[in-house]
Amino acid sequence: MNARQDPPIVAELGRPETAEEIAARKAETSRTHRESQTFRNLLVALLASLAVVVVTVLVVVRPDLPPAPVIDYRAIAAEADSPAPLAVPDLPQQWKANSAVFDAKPADGVATWNMGFITPKQQFIGVRQGIDANPTWLANQLKNRAATESTTIGGVGWQVYDNRTARDAGNLAYAMSTSDSRGAVVLFGTADVDEFATMAAALSAVLESQ
Repeated sequence: MNARQDPPIVAELGRPETAEEIAARKAETSRTHRESQTFRNLLVALLASLAVVVVTVLVVVRPDLPPAPVIDYRAIAAEADSPAPLAVPDLPQQWKANSAVFDAKPADGVATWNMGFITPKQQFIGVRQGIDANPTWLANQLKNRAATESTTIGGVGWQVYDNRTARDAGNLAYAMSTSDSRGAVVLFGTADVDEFATMAAALSAVLESQ
């Protein structure tokens, strides 16, 4: 007949555990195990989410798109059915036109020749020529801003509108305009003064020759 074995003595207690202590120890072990499982599950979920994000970025993100095609504004001007000669500037090769549209019947009734250019310094200058434009048309293009100075470039007088310190000036951060009996030309954009002067000189040469 086997001898009865006494319950093992727990070193920390110096005696065998009671039934209540055994139950509490097992409950604590189960709780610790559950918390460990919860943490591991959370970590796995986070890693899975991160993997989805990485895959999405790799699938969705594309290399930089090729540059937009350069617009042949000279050819567009030549084909325009305009009642008057259009101002077509002769610019250095580094200047790239990104838009050129002749609007013969706009809402305000003033036929308009519109061009947009990316400058060598990667800034923007827009050119808007109003055929037989009146002062109201010119004021509307400049949002009724007052000229800050005047200058003469290539024999043509230009009004300058320096709005670079104005709040929310947008594409009217800097502008120039000239007008005569044939209409008006407005320059506007984000380029610096030197690049505006280059554009104004090119247009002055055209206007003086017409």
